[in-house]
Amino acid sequence: MAVPKGKQSKKRTNSRFANYKATAPTLVECPHCHMQKEAHKVCRNCGYYDKVQVVSTDEKTN
Repeated sequence: MAVPKGKQSKKRTNSRFANYKATAPTLVECPHCHMQKEAHKVCRNCGYYDKVQVVSTDEKTN
């Protein structure tokens, strides 16, 4: 069985994940109200998703 010859330092271990960059979410145009929204999510402006209203926007939420 293969065994590492020595302990890997924290710097060497953590450097594998050092080149990760967070990206901005993909924005698409809502087909109902034409506002920008995140892809595959309910529109915050009109409450529509896939041409069906799933969230009522009449209610006032805090």
